[in-house]
Amino acid sequence: MANIKQLPNDVIQLIAAGEVIDSLAAVVRELAENAIDAGATRINIDIQPQRWQIRVVDNGQGMDLEDLQQCALPHRTSKIGDRQDLAHIKSLGFRGEALHSIAQVTKLTIASCQDGQPGYQLMVQQNHVSEPLLKPMAVGTMVAVTDIFQNFPVRRHALPAIAQQLKTAQQIIYHLALCQPQITWQVTQNNQPWFAISAGKNAQDILPQLLKSINIQDLLYRCYQAADFLSEHLPSFSQSRLELVLGLPDRCHRHQADWLKLGINGRIVRFSALEQAIMKAFSRTLPRDRHPICFVHLHVPPEQIDWNRHPAKSEIYLQNQALWQEIIPQAIAKSLSFSEVSLPRVENQRVLNLIQAAEKSESYSLKSSEKQADIHSENPLKKSLKVIGQARNTYILVEHTEGIWLVEQHIADERAIYEDLHKNWQLVSLSQPILLNHLSPKQIEQLTENIGLELEVFGENIWRVNTIPSALQDNPDLEAALLELSLGGDLDAAQVAIACRTAVRNGTPLDFPTMQTIIDRWQRCENPSTCPHGRPIYLALEETSLYRFFRRHWVLGKSHGITEKRVF
Repeated sequence: MANIKQLPNDVIQLIAAGEVIDSLAAVVRELAENAIDAGATRINIDIQPQRWQIRVVDNGQGMDLEDLQQCALPHRTSKIGDRQDLAHIKSLGFRGEALHSIAQVTKLTIASCQDGQPGYQLMVQQNHVSEPLLKPMAVGTMVAVTDIFQNFPVRRHALPAIAQQLKTAQQIIYHLALCQPQITWQVTQNNQPWFAISAGKNAQDILPQLLKSINIQDLLYRCYQAADFLSEHLPSFSQSRLELVLGLPDRCHRHQADWLKLGINGRIVRFSALEQAIMKAFSRTLPRDRHPICFVHLHVPPEQIDWNRHPAKSEIYLQNQALWQEIIPQAIAKSLSFSEVSLPRVENQRVLNLIQAAEKSESYSLKSSEKQADIHSENPLKKSLKVIGQARNTYILVEHTEGIWLVEQHIADERAIYEDLHKNWQLVSLSQPILLNHLSPKQIEQLTENIGLELEVFGENIWRVNTIPSALQDNPDLEAALLELSLGGDLDAAQVAIACRTAVRNGTPLDFPTMQTIIDRWQRCENPSTCPHGRPIYLALEETSLYRFFRRHWVLGKSHGITEKRVF
């Protein structure tokens, strides 16, 4: 007797709906993505979790009556038409399942209006579509869902607490806003304001609205062509680019990797290999046990992506994955280099805040035109830095055309040595070998396997070291340095340890040529803002801030030169 039978159609539809619509957040995701695909620039969302209701209103292009009557039927979509279209997905949705799946687990009301046409409204529940009614409304679409999961009582009762469901929905909206910065979002909870996101030019304008602890000045935005990072021309990368929004490592970072976001063609995805590449790019610029604030958005030809890996499309197949793993760290390194990073203004802003607070108690103040003066001169990071002195045998004082910097000598030298080791790692033979005693098997493995030194047994519990890193050739305490390297860590950790040990020490008096050499080498670093342990290397003070601090009144001409000076 046959046991395999065709399932009834209503059971098939419920199973499909269960795969796509598994939570309140999934309803928000599908409706918001439909609004984005419709070209909306403003999306309003109201969530009433206790009543199991969600309403989404957008100002997209809307639907005519014929499309409105079709949109919630199974496998109906305007985004693809045949198998070939599946290889060229340009929209967020494409399966034709979202509204139909929602209608299987909710009561669905849809109203829509196109430009120059009347609006219509209808209701859908499971496979029943009501007769349309005229609906006066602006151009766009309104979708309201009620009684969510009423026919899935087990799922409704098994969902997380309301607070967690709302947090998940909020994160979905945050992710869409990062990838679609041109959209304004108004989100309410039980018809009361919850949060809003204003449209911006790019994701740098969006991120500070999502993460209130950071300022836009702490972020760096860059956009690159992917082909610029390839050694040879590959046609598949000619139309690929990547956008980066990076939190400057010496200013903002996190205890956990919750703000490392990767987007591909308008959607945040999980892609562990590329996320690891991002983490690697920041590995020697952040303090210990801290994680970056970073958003990387890849724009690739649609035929290089297969979205059919996960119902929520959060996991994908991507062509040229290995090359992207190389391109992303290079782009991050370039963005954080001297040639790309603008002069940090955090400390200057603190100085200005102190000045303005002090001025409130004085009988005079600076003119408003002076307060609003905006200096748009050439980036001093691209100019030469001239050493003018040393403070406390620790800080090198340098000047440029727009101000002065205090540079900590040890970590500036450490950064330069580390990057040189990283690029030009070299082992050299010893004219007189070093003997090490009582090494454990783990220490021997560390020195030979991880670092690559040549050791040979020289006696009982004695090993002769025949090669050492070139940076340690002149180290006065070579034995202690090698023992330190034997205590653990990979090659990169060993390079950091060598750089720290060989860099000039704080408290050491330096002559001007030595200080200038340290500054010049540090200026050529790819990541000059922080040492390999993540500590900030320098403090910048702009000349305009110093003028104001010392109560000098400067009038700046069109060329930004000083045309008049009056001293109080």
